Amino acid sequence: MIPSCVLVHQKWRRMPLPSGMGGNAPRRQADRPTGDTIQLTCILNLWYTACMKQTLLVKLTPTPEQRAALVRTLETFNAACNDMAATAFAEQCANKVDLQKLVYYDIRERFGLSSQMTIRAIAKVVEAYKRDRTIQPHFRPHGAMVYDERICRFTGPGRISLLTLDGRADIPFRFGAYAAGRLERMRGQADLLYCKRSATFFLSVTVDAPEPTPEEPADYLGIDLGIIALAATSDGEFLNYSTGPKHAHVNQVRARYSRFRAKLQKKGTKSAKRLLKKRSGRERRFVKDVNHCLSKAMVSTAKGTSRGIALEDLKHIRERIRAKQTVTGKRQRRVLHSWAFAQLRAFIAYKAQLAGVRVVLVDPRNTSRTCSHCGHCEKANRKSQAKFLCVVCGFSAHADLNAAVNIGRRAAVIPPDVAPRAG
Repeated sequence: MIPSCVLVHQKWRRMPLPSGMGGNAPRRQADRPTGDTIQLTCILNLWYTACMKQTLLVKLTPTPEQRAALVRTLETFNAACNDMAATAFAEQCANKVDLQKLVYYDIRERFGLSSQMTIRAIAKVVEAYKRDRTIQPHFRPHGAMVYDERICRFTGPGRISLLTLDGRADIPFRFGAYAAGRLERMRGQADLLYCKRSATFFLSVTVDAPEPTPEEPADYLGIDLGIIALAATSDGEFLNYSTGPKHAHVNQVRARYSRFRAKLQKKGTKSAKRLLKKRSGRERRFVKDVNHCLSKAMVSTAKGTSRGIALEDLKHIRERIRAKQTVTGKRQRRVLHSWAFAQLRAFIAYKAQLAGVRVVLVDPRNTSRTCSHCGHCEKANRKSQAKFLCVVCGFSAHADLNAAVNIGRRAAVIPPDVAPRAG
């Protein structure tokens, strides 16, 4: 899913303190919190709020001459990065200032990069080398190039000026209504991305996203995430069935792509490999689109009913569950390890934060075995994957719907100040 503008990720930054409240003074060990100190601490916590940052992809529409200049600049930039990476690895240098002293003038002379391009290339090399100092980083010819405010500037509505090896290029770009009100809040750097397959340039722009303070909800919308039914809510809805978004048959689509890949890999010809390369990423984009639709529906429901969202904490679930070592087990392992529950939870978390909806995580233990009517917990209550029948009170329901109700109730009893935060 690559529209002209799409949300990629989000991160956080600290807001500055109000004037007169500098928080840099060291605190003495003998100090003890008093009533005034506690009140001041509360004020400081309010000012050190989390401000979400979003990354938007805007599609550039350069002329053929501008495209050629951008491609040449990108290739030269990454060639310079590879040259500096060899020097950094040989000298065991992971400091930007020290590496700049070693390579700055030589790189400018041999590759023809501008001063700021060279600085950005040094920063890119150092960040890559710091991740693992035992290997030399290598950069692809068309890897991302970092632009900052010195070499990138918005010149008007729908136009941006980028520095290339041939000078400044004033390039038009396309964006939708979603990005129209956000590009004015651009902050920091932008990355130039190139898709060689479609010969398309994108600019990854970081913008500040206003985040309302979430109100304390009186109730929670419980959501049970699963493999067969992707999401069931405590309102009795299956969001991936006929009432949910289109293309909800995720497992069937994954199985079809798996058979398709296996067939081409078995063939092994050059044309089969070309087709594999051509079709790569389709399954991932399809699942990402479904997760975006599901998360949007969940947050919209919670926002419209003034409720929070309760999710299961499914961390390490793949380590706790083992599929059988059989032919059927092979299919089960494929389904289990392609389950994108973490991506769906991340989408729910950031959409909820933008909407001012509180999200909490609860312990998933026995949520599918506990009766939401009488509270009796027993393994025999879960008759099958879909059927729940309490052996004490006789209450019957879909197992996922019953679990969603239990999840919502568990979140309602978690104290707000110790509730775990999703994301």
